[in-house]
Amino acid sequence: MKRAGFSQPGLPMMLLLPQLIIIAVFFYWPAIFAIYSSFFLQDPFGFGSTFVAFENYTGLLSSSEYRKVAGFTILFSLLVTFLSLSVALLLAVKADKVIRGARTYRTLLMWVYAVAPPVAGFMGVMMFNQGNGPMTEFLALFGWEFKLGVNYTDTATAMVVVAAWNQIPVNFIFFLSGLQSIPQSVKEAAMIDNRSGVRRFWDVTFPLLAPTAFFLLIINITYSLFDTFGTIDTLVKGEPGNNPMTLVYKVYVDGFRGNDLGGSSAQSVILMVLVLLLTVFQFRLIDRRIHYT
Repeated sequence: MKRAGFSQPGLPMMLLLPQLIIIAVFFYWPAIFAIYSSFFLQDPFGFGSTFVAFENYTGLLSSSEYRKVAGFTILFSLLVTFLSLSVALLLAVKADKVIRGARTYRTLLMWVYAVAPPVAGFMGVMMFNQGNGPMTEFLALFGWEFKLGVNYTDTATAMVVVAAWNQIPVNFIFFLSGLQSIPQSVKEAAMIDNRSGVRRFWDVTFPLLAPTAFFLLIINITYSLFDTFGTIDTLVKGEPGNNPMTLVYKVYVDGFRGNDLGGSSAQSVILMVLVLLLTVFQFRLIDRRIHYT
């Protein structure tokens, strides 16, 4: 195989330089500054700062409110990931079997992908509106008086539903592509060996989708932790109060509204470390059970 080469050693670095500058400016510098700020108690008006070492971290870890937000974040991430993956997989399996009108059916399932998280949150506000929201009226038929932004459980339910709904099309696209890449000969051989469609799916189809599912697992956990910020901010109407919030949204609330710059920096560092540990755990332990060939 012929390998590409460069006559000038500096040319590859010149080609990579714009991307490296973007990464340094928008990732490394903010990360370093956040770590630095986490060791200081800063004046909200910018008149000075006091070095407090690990006081911001110990204050967070001993805070019952922070532990409550962390617990809700874990639950929120698990529910959003499970719902978005399971529903998308079910729709992909059904769409893969559709022959007549397949393009229209798939387009209707994928159009939500174009909806931005804040717009999805606004749609959720309309659907769960206390006055005339369709979902609120539907739940009222079962005796559930849904109160978005007032009741903690109701608001959390809306957050999970809207966040999962917004992510389903992305998972659907990947699952459908994975299903269509399975050779027809493998499907026919599985039909001969096992007449049960459910057994064929779990014994043959799903193991072949394992690389796709593993990739989507990482993407969905990252989405539920970070990309749902706009959805949450819209649903709680900018007034979190006693409503549920995730760790990322708490960084914003404490930093930009509470003017606790040192505490919010410490929160961002803790979140960064947790995400790093989660990524290492996924790739070191889970990835060993996934076969790509």
